[in-house]
Amino acid sequence: MPAARKIPMRKCTGCNEMKPKKELVRVVRSPEGEISLDLTGKKPGRGAYVCRDEECLKKARKAKRFEKAFSCAIPDEVFDRMEVEMKNGG
Repeated sequence: MPAARKIPMRKCTGCNEMKPKKELVRVVRSPEGEISLDLTGKKPGRGAYVCRDEECLKKARKAKRFEKAFSCAIPDEVFDRMEVEMKNGG
């Protein structure tokens, strides 16, 4: 009998809960410093995860958790764009 595959777990930057990676959306800072939602999970760069929930995105934004994860300031328009993307595609 083959061993059960281990499910990769990641912590949501909003609610701080550990969840299966597939349930979360990856937010990535590219090598050029651009921050965006990575709905495929394949973009290169530093990643942080958040639930597919606007509340978690708002919590992470309020607590500046993405700024801490990426060690850089993130403009409001980036968060606004992520909220729109999450509503449409998330």
